[in-house]
Amino acid sequence: LDLKLSNRLIKQSKKNNNIKIKKTFTITLDPGHGGLDPGAVRYSYREKDITLLAAKELKILLDKKGYKVHLTRNKDEFISLKQRRNIAKKNNSDLFISLHVDSLKKKATRGTSIYTLSEKASDTITARLAERENKVDLIAGVNLQDVDNEVASILLDLNRRETKNSSSLFAESYVNIARKNGHRLLARPHRHAGFAVLKSTDVPSVL
Repeated sequence: LDLKLSNRLIKQSKKNNNIKIKKTFTITLDPGHGGLDPGAVRYSYREKDITLLAAKELKILLDKKGYKVHLTRNKDEFISLKQRRNIAKKNNSDLFISLHVDSLKKKATRGTSIYTLSEKASDTITARLAERENKVDLIAGVNLQDVDNEVASILLDLNRRETKNSSSLFAESYVNIARKNGHRLLARPHRHAGFAVLKSTDVPSVL
């Protein structure tokens, strides 16, 4: 549609409500870890504190741009991985972003990266990271009895390529914009693995 036609359609929709205008884009930000799960710890810095602060700051920025933004947690509390996904779904989110700050022994390894869901990890480091992140529910004694059924369901739902493709599209856009603006990136910044927190079947999700 050209600009004139688009404007005409919008004006018409306001008059007779026959045309629905897209709702405000909704984003759920997920500060990783929390409560009895501190995440990565280095010196006196805890991942759970950094991710919460970052999520609150990011929410302010996105609110100013007109997005509708929710947080999976607003304070230092433990929330299971499944609960985090359910919160995003309950919010009718168009995008779910899980924020994490990793700590590695290699001090030279610095920069941003972004992860999307895949049943096969893109590399061994990502595989170990996913395995570690997926174990956080064990800390609080969360029942993982249904995990096999859930994984089977997710693999079947991967046929719904729209969600998976949307996640990858956002990840590639993130990488391109970060690179364009001179931010430091890890090698192969778009990676993928079976992160449990990304296994929503109908909400594009990235970590």
